[in-house]
Amino acid sequence: MRITGTFLDEISHDIPHQNWGREEWDADFRAMKAFGINTVILIRCGWKRWMTFPSDVLKKEKEGFEPPIDLIDMYLDLAEKYDMNFFCGSYDSGIPWWRPEYEAAPDAEIMCKVCNEIIDRYGDRKAFKGWYLSQEIGGSNAKVAGIYRAMAETIKTRMPGAKIMISPGMQGAKAYNEKMEKLGVTIAPELHEAHWREQMARIKGVVDIVAFQDGHVEIELLPTFLKINKKLCDENGIECWTNSESFDRDMPIDFLPIKWEKLRLKLKAAEEAGLSNAITFEFSHFISPNSMYKSAGGLYDRYCEEMGIPARAKDFR
Repeated sequence: MRITGTFLDEISHDIPHQNWGREEWDADFRAMKAFGINTVILIRCGWKRWMTFPSDVLKKEKEGFEPPIDLIDMYLDLAEKYDMNFFCGSYDSGIPWWRPEYEAAPDAEIMCKVCNEIIDRYGDRKAFKGWYLSQEIGGSNAKVAGIYRAMAETIKTRMPGAKIMISPGMQGAKAYNEKMEKLGVTIAPELHEAHWREQMARIKGVVDIVAFQDGHVEIELLPTFLKINKKLCDENGIECWTNSESFDRDMPIDFLPIKWEKLRLKLKAAEEAGLSNAITFEFSHFISPNSMYKSAGGLYDRYCEEMGIPARAKDFR
């Protein structure tokens, strides 16, 4: 299975910033295109007070910081230049969605206002094809499902043809609890299925694509979980993709580019499970020839060799 999409994590809070400008991003989109990327997904349009575009809503509601460049506009320009689809990420207040106070947070109202603002500004752009809802739930979560529904109804009213995607986690040994400690034990497949059968019923008709993060469970257990994900998505008329993480959760340092052999095994498992597409978190840090991590270029080359793609990292440096 080939990777055809990547997240864009320019407003990160857990991986280093590469401090790129338009020239560097243009070079990276060119490397993505040669790699086979046709879809780019902004992971979030804002986080707490940080913004990717000059949002009047977030300036008023969150005292948001004025960004030095309109990243959404830039990404749309580059997506159009390189013939890619752009998915816009929703706003994330930074309030952990697994905590009780999330239920009382005015997130849904603010998020919907931001969605409307983005549609007003960029909704007619050629590359703008979908939305990514940024809450990365790990199992059954009725509170977040309500947020999903509120945003989806806003989006689909304004942009009827837009696809809506989520990328949830799985409750595996390498996932984190609310204290940011690794769980250490993977949930039983039967319990994962029960949780997600319940959650799928909540998001059916709201979410078009579910791309589960594939790094939380051990590689030897991953095929079982991917097959469950595919079955549940099929039952609910939802496209089942994989978010094949290109960073390594097994290292003592979070987060570094993944070993090629691991990424290869995960992609093979997704193909065998019959998933329809593969995206990654995320190309620019962990695969790009231009990444701050030198080993990312090696991952670019090994993938291209495997897939019969003539591009090599040296072509884009």
